[in-house]
Amino acid sequence: MALKFKKWINKLISVSLAATLFVLAGVLGGCFSDQPLNKNKKTVNIAIQPSAAFIPLFVAKEKGWIESDLKSKGVTVNWNNFESGPPMNKSLSNGSSDIGVIGDVPIVSGIAAGQKNELVAITCEGAASYAVLVGKKNSLTNAADFKGRTIATVVGSTAHNLTQKFLQTGGLSINDIKLVSIATGDAESILINGNADAVAIWEPNVTRLEENGSGHIISDGTKVGLLGVNGMVARTEFAQANPEVVSTVIKNYARGVKELDNLDDDTLNKIAHYLSLTPEQVKKVIKKFNYTVLIDDKDIAGLNDTIKFLVSIGKLKDEYDIAKYVNRDYLKAANVEQYLK
Repeated sequence: MALKFKKWINKLISVSLAATLFVLAGVLGGCFSDQPLNKNKKTVNIAIQPSAAFIPLFVAKEKGWIESDLKSKGVTVNWNNFESGPPMNKSLSNGSSDIGVIGDVPIVSGIAAGQKNELVAITCEGAASYAVLVGKKNSLTNAADFKGRTIATVVGSTAHNLTQKFLQTGGLSINDIKLVSIATGDAESILINGNADAVAIWEPNVTRLEENGSGHIISDGTKVGLLGVNGMVARTEFAQANPEVVSTVIKNYARGVKELDNLDDDTLNKIAHYLSLTPEQVKKVIKKFNYTVLIDDKDIAGLNDTIKFLVSIGKLKDEYDIAKYVNRDYLKAANVEQYLK
């Protein structure tokens, strides 16, 4: 009798253990399944950087407009922050970013390198935001005066292109000067210490250098034929699969452009903190840009000029036409006219 009871108990334990393992397997299987819990859930990864060229997108980010518009479509917004264009380009290349606001050099360099990107909007034309500055005690004013002198800039950047165009106005070429390559953060110390006769740089650095007395402007993009185009690019694969998402981002960038005329103090202060400027400096910087989303023929010409410049200094192998990589369909669907009147 005792033996039968023991066998019955062992059988009961075995059945219970099997049932427990079955349930546990189901739970764990649900936790580690390759299938998403919600097949319709999507994420758009937007790349942004602390440049005054993209203030309208920062406004849209702070206001939560993009998140609000995409919530009903089941799309989550993730913001990727970068310090500059090259690492942003890398994120677009490896798929960790889907849309990004970026300068002319990384736009055309990324495409030339084989990245499958589309130019979907122009974020601004910022000719006045690129400038040549000399130290406060420096009396040089004309390009012709720089023969044999030293100019410091970020080699391969739009400011390098500015330097070449500036020299041409004085009948000089880059071979007539000593060109020194720097990081943007070095500009102030170089001017103060006199390590170069001038620096070529962009906003918000220009305003900082002017207002802290480190240097003063002797020329900018408006005087030498530099358009200073910045743009919004999207991964072609993502954009074609999610056209409404791309159009929504463009629409809210345009909404941010309109909002610049009536920025509330809270948003203005956040932008100032983001750009390491004072609120008054932000207001001054904004005036140096023609913010937009529209893609005009002059923007195409400006980007093609950047391509030509990069080929001339050996940064790109061959010239190509950026117009082949422009897609205005998302812009047309964005209904931006209401914000750009």
